Amino acid sequence: MRARRRAAIVGVAESEVGRTPHLTVLSQQARASRGALAEAGLGPKDVDALFVAGNWSWAPALTLAEYLGLQPDYLDGTNIGGSSFEAHLGHAAAAIDAGVIDVALITYGSTQRSNRSRNAPRPPASLTEQFDRPYGLPQPVGAYALAANRYLHQYGATSEQLAEVAVSARQWAALNPDAYHRHPITVDDVLDSPMISDPLHLLDCCLVTDGGGAVVVAAEDRWPDVDTHPVVVLGHGETTTHSSIAQMPDLTVTGAARSGPTAMKMADVTHDDLDLLEIYDSFTITVLLTLESLGFCKPGEAGDFVARGRTAPGGPVPMNTNGGGLSYTHPGMYGIFLLIEATRQLRHDFAGDPRRQVDGAGLALVHGTGGVLSSTSTVVLGRS
Repeated sequence: MRARRRAAIVGVAESEVGRTPHLTVLSQQARASRGALAEAGLGPKDVDALFVAGNWSWAPALTLAEYLGLQPDYLDGTNIGGSSFEAHLGHAAAAIDAGVIDVALITYGSTQRSNRSRNAPRPPASLTEQFDRPYGLPQPVGAYALAANRYLHQYGATSEQLAEVAVSARQWAALNPDAYHRHPITVDDVLDSPMISDPLHLLDCCLVTDGGGAVVVAAEDRWPDVDTHPVVVLGHGETTTHSSIAQMPDLTVTGAARSGPTAMKMADVTHDDLDLLEIYDSFTITVLLTLESLGFCKPGEAGDFVARGRTAPGGPVPMNTNGGGLSYTHPGMYGIFLLIEATRQLRHDFAGDPRRQVDGAGLALVHGTGGVLSSTSTVVLGRS
């Protein structure tokens, strides 16, 4: 068996997050891309592959390449919602392993808050969704609320246990100067916030922000050229189980049950080996279902897994260490920010702040979720 040509993340950056009416979708991505390449010590001429997702153009990869002045020889516009970027990283690593590319740029940008695009009419329903929509289910929150209701009923879980996820994320956000919300919250604050779609309250739901991010991936023979500590892609898995929530095989089990084991087997790691988790938190229920599907605890036990600050700063299972989509930022598709935060933790970028830096971080699991629990993509990253 031939040796693998390894891939590593060598540069990451965000653009501005929050509300950015002075930026466009393209300029969001341009700022993040310039920042990530500059951090790596690379330039646009080094990029031979472009990975991008979004619904802002009929062909985002073509539009963005032109805007950035790139003419890459490898394009990937895979769009599977918020998990697209973990999929992009896996695809980039495979292309590097095959010797097809050397340096990949993965980007995302959104101005959904400034443009109020979340309130725009949805495109016509297709396939099975045409049978769901006439009943008035609000999307995506209604779909996640259906899964939450099923989970609470099936396992006797409580809204307080859901709220623990939001409280933990806010504690991490308090340590992140770029987080959208940093003031402390309690379980009661979550339960007292307005009900959006029963049983999900306002603080059970992710933010609606603008923002952009970029990740630069390089083949190992380029690592001596970069200015950063490479973070190696050790494993990857992805899958989809459905598109419409009505077709989800089991409302309490996500595709993480397949993509997680695939990624961990490829990386040759176990749950106990991991030092931190970056888990897509579109809603609090997303996290509980994901932790169980990934095998960190048994079905019905995720509430206890996150209770008593176990995933908060100082806890034994550091999770969503930038404040997550619940408190840091969530510009529509959040997955690229999971990769950015994991990379910084594994490089020990926060060594000057022992509260923010996960002590001795060497292995991270990053998990994206897309659609209405429809797609998942898991990667395992390691400090080289």
